[in-house]
Amino acid sequence: MILALQLALGAISGWLAYTSYAPIGWWPAGILGITGLFVALSIGRPTLWRGAAIGFIHGLVMYLFALPWIGELVGAVPYIALAISCAIYALITGAGGAAMARWPLGFLAFPFLYVAVEHLRSSFPFGGFAWVRLAWGQIDGPLATLASWGGPVLVSFAAALAGTGLAAVILSPRVAGALTLLLVVAAGLISGVGQTRSLGDVNVAAIQGNVPRLGLDFNAQQRAVLNNHVRVTESLEGDPDLVFWPENSSDVNPFLDPQAAEAITRAVQSVDAPVLVGTITEDEHGYYNTMQVFDPDTGAGDFHRKVYLQPFGEYMPMRDFFALFSDYVELAGNFSPGDGNFTVAMDGTTIGVATCFEVIVDDAYRTAIEHGAQILTTPTNNATFGYSDMTYQQLAMSRLRAIETDRAVVVAATSGVSAIVHPDGSVSQHTEIFEPATLSENLPLKDTVTPAVRFGEIIEWVLTIIGVVLTLGAVITTRSRR
Repeated sequence: MILALQLALGAISGWLAYTSYAPIGWWPAGILGITGLFVALSIGRPTLWRGAAIGFIHGLVMYLFALPWIGELVGAVPYIALAISCAIYALITGAGGAAMARWPLGFLAFPFLYVAVEHLRSSFPFGGFAWVRLAWGQIDGPLATLASWGGPVLVSFAAALAGTGLAAVILSPRVAGALTLLLVVAAGLISGVGQTRSLGDVNVAAIQGNVPRLGLDFNAQQRAVLNNHVRVTESLEGDPDLVFWPENSSDVNPFLDPQAAEAITRAVQSVDAPVLVGTITEDEHGYYNTMQVFDPDTGAGDFHRKVYLQPFGEYMPMRDFFALFSDYVELAGNFSPGDGNFTVAMDGTTIGVATCFEVIVDDAYRTAIEHGAQILTTPTNNATFGYSDMTYQQLAMSRLRAIETDRAVVVAATSGVSAIVHPDGSVSQHTEIFEPATLSENLPLKDTVTPAVRFGEIIEWVLTIIGVVLTLGAVITTRSRR
């Protein structure tokens, strides 16, 4: 009976954590999800094996609800396999949490374990999968402002601490638990970096040209996608300083195709401003997912070749091995990673660029800021994921990155959702999915270097190391007592 209750709490808490993510976006549910998980790991003093099962159920439910958009691209089997793979990491969370729950102040230790496992899952293997981090679901809550001090890891840590503090109050009403909860929320309310000076404004425009139809076969219509973005750009009103196209807006290489080059030149001349175009380029080393600057006066200029490629999508790790199990391997691309610093220069302004999947990687925008980025852009192509939650989840990540770096972010998507994000993470304009549209606005240029940019990686490793040490200590003491 107690096992059934523990597993049920694990499943319910996993679902609650899922509902904190966009587009539902109920941020308190992320905290309550941790509360439910820690309560499940505390009642009945479960063994480490039972704790691992509780953690696995929690993670599996969360990932199954949060990641079905993967199935839009490759079907149900790979999507379920990814959810199970991610949930395997939660075995550690559950086992370590069950051991920590036996400590009088174990609720203070568990958040360290939680972010350590998040760090592991976000790093290994093949560069990890940081898509479902507790922090992303806190974008509309008070804890999001902690991102400017320590990045997503500090937000995840604070949300987990608030959750376990509440669990401590439920399990044994102590002043310590109540104070922990109140202090974490209060810290989030007052923790913003504060007013920072602006270097001036720049008028930006995001172009959403839309795609001819849904599904994988839209890539066979590359020229139609390019023409859509040319047409929408030519309809743009006003006098923009910088124009941003999405990833894959010209999958016809303009350096090899005269027609594509002529179409892009026409669009650039029509707005008389530099345009950042998503395209495919190649050299003797391979093919690249490239964001290329085209200037009305000087032509092709600076570029960003995507550094962090999506495994199993843009490239296939261990291709021959995985081909033994699935024909979907043939759908994966064969791109080469770039080696730039995540910035491009456009008319004297330094732009930080994180292309699509790169927005989940902490290093991308931090590197851009370190190299002088004054404003950021997330060019993305979400067309193959249809009307799923994917584009909304990704927008939440760009919003948290804006807070983390104290920069405005221009999100340009082929088919939506495109958005204008301010340094405080607020969205002033956005498009709908699958519509041609333009967004235009004056945004601030900044040279702030937040604590998260400067020390975020160190903070993550410190929290991770503490988490590992505490987990080993909890497991050892539990086994010794047994």
